[in-house]
Amino acid sequence: MDCSLSHSIKFFAPNYATTHARSLVFITTARSSSSSYKKNEYSGLHAPLELKTEAGRFLSGVFLNDKKEFKSTAKKMLEQVGFDRDQALARRDLSIESDEAFLHRRIAELKELQCQTAVEDIMYLMIVSKFSEIKVHLIPRLSRCIYNGRVEILPSKDWQLESIHSFDFLEMIREHLATVVGWRCNSNVKDAWATTKIQRLPLCQMYAASILYGYFLKSASLRHHLEQNLGHILQDIGGTRAGIHTSLREIGHLESRNIFFGHINGVQSTSLGEVTQVSCTKNQGRLKGYVMRFDTETMAICAKPWSKESVNLIQRHSNALFGEQNKDLFECNDMIHTSFATLKRFALEAIAFGSFLWDAEEYVNTVYKLSDNLLE
Repeated sequence: MDCSLSHSIKFFAPNYATTHARSLVFITTARSSSSSYKKNEYSGLHAPLELKTEAGRFLSGVFLNDKKEFKSTAKKMLEQVGFDRDQALARRDLSIESDEAFLHRRIAELKELQCQTAVEDIMYLMIVSKFSEIKVHLIPRLSRCIYNGRVEILPSKDWQLESIHSFDFLEMIREHLATVVGWRCNSNVKDAWATTKIQRLPLCQMYAASILYGYFLKSASLRHHLEQNLGHILQDIGGTRAGIHTSLREIGHLESRNIFFGHINGVQSTSLGEVTQVSCTKNQGRLKGYVMRFDTETMAICAKPWSKESVNLIQRHSNALFGEQNKDLFECNDMIHTSFATLKRFALEAIAFGSFLWDAEEYVNTVYKLSDNLLE
């Protein structure tokens, strides 16, 4: 087995997500003061990202001290943030012909940015809460994972991170692990914990690409499910499945969108308890075969986060995880000694993060109108 990955990292297909993983992570620089770093480090959230807003910090307190109120509080806060933004925009529109038009326009721009950051913090806490439900802590800042010059994540929590996915998902995830990590299903303990080397920057790129892969799988699986349902409906009324080109987002409005704090007709990518449903539909076409029939445009639609808030959240989380204080990733692109088992842990966490991000994005957009991602 080749124990050096630093010059041979390959990212998953489709290439769309790989390209965007590289651009997403390094647009911004991860910076934080030592005081704020310590505050977040010991806040009990077990997450690398520092929450920037009062809304985020307040909701984190609710999450830590009264989890039963977390969901309802998050919804109320989203409603309040949306109200604040709409009020600022309304004042801007009313003042268009006045002498104060420029002032109100500037206030509205600042309020939109503040609200966007607050929503990102709320979405992040939603994702953290989903990891908490499966009793998995997000990997802390990379500097906290170094022991005797080696990065290791223990316990690995592989079973918990895999248990949220259906069998169809796991089939594709294992192929992804083989591509980006070199992981083999039949690896023995010695091979799994053998030392390998990778630079910090490619490791961050692999993590971001895996987030996008998890997002892609969730998006593609919902599209698959909805098209199957439409196919049954058309067959019942004497139609065919030919010509079904309705977009995923348009079809999604026909279903319940309360995904994050509820379910969407069992499509939630989560749980081996849903094996029965998967078994019932396996003869109608497995997810892997369905995805392989995607054209370039459909692939891009499923792989691309559709909101600006999600793009920013991937950037912020990845930079917080892999960056160093007061340095960007290009300045601290050191060689990291680790194991294939730990690389697998990074990838599995990122895939779960992408799936949870999709759920959070869908739910939040039912309460607070998210901004369209115009990144090409």
